[in-house]
Amino acid sequence: MNPHDQLAKPAPAMTTADAARVENVLRHLAPKWTTHFVHTIAKYGPELRVRDVAHRHPAINQPYVSKRLAAMADAGLVNRDTTFDRWAPYRLSAGARTLGPLYRAVAQWSSEHLDRPPQGRSDRIEDALRRLQLMDTTEVVRLLSEHGSMRVGHLGERVGVSEQLIATRLNRMQADGLVSRTGSRHGAPYILTDAGRALAPVYTAVQQWDNWHSAAQAVRMPAATRTLVTGADTVRTAAALRRSPAPAGLFSHTPAPQPRVPAAVTAASHPSRGR
Repeated sequence: MNPHDQLAKPAPAMTTADAARVENVLRHLAPKWTTHFVHTIAKYGPELRVRDVAHRHPAINQPYVSKRLAAMADAGLVNRDTTFDRWAPYRLSAGARTLGPLYRAVAQWSSEHLDRPPQGRSDRIEDALRRLQLMDTTEVVRLLSEHGSMRVGHLGERVGVSEQLIATRLNRMQADGLVSRTGSRHGAPYILTDAGRALAPVYTAVQQWDNWHSAAQAVRMPAATRTLVTGADTVRTAAALRRSPAPAGLFSHTPAPQPRVPAAVTAASHPSRGR
């Protein structure tokens, strides 16, 4: 199945389990320079060595670039053939090559709903992901979407953390423009801001990317089968993969069909969701 066809399908209403999966994806995508490096390999690849990526980002040193690319490989965003060359270049994984719709949803949300977001596209995406990846943020957004407004203690009970901890997280979400309080008095309930209520397309894009990415990983060749591949086959396969170009539209500004908002989110789009 074409991954872009899969990404175009509407996602079901978000559950607590869905919120946890969304948060897991966001944590893998949010670390500093991840979006920049995906963009760099997509634009100048299809594959780049560590020194080539570092050359495109002179503000950071080569050892740090190497460390970040290794972490991205662990997250399944890039891969390389290191059987014969420990300096082998990195290339985008199949999952990373389908990040375009997710990145567009995040960039659009940032441009329309955040106060003075960074101007560069990659910086804007990373700034937005930084705001969204904090632990329990997605679940708070989900809960406020369903209930309209909730007090700190009630949110803590539903999320399963102490009132002190949820208060700290809500303060951070308020600073990031996702939630606000209904009054200045102590104990006033929290509600979603316009930015928080507008997150449905972002969460839908994340869910759809994760669904496709998980399905693609499930059909990978089993490890036992891979051990039967000969050295010559490994070399030929690696060479073929390195010749495969990244899709030109990964970071294009061409508008993509807007994913359908889950029913539970749109129904609560007046004081809305929380996590």
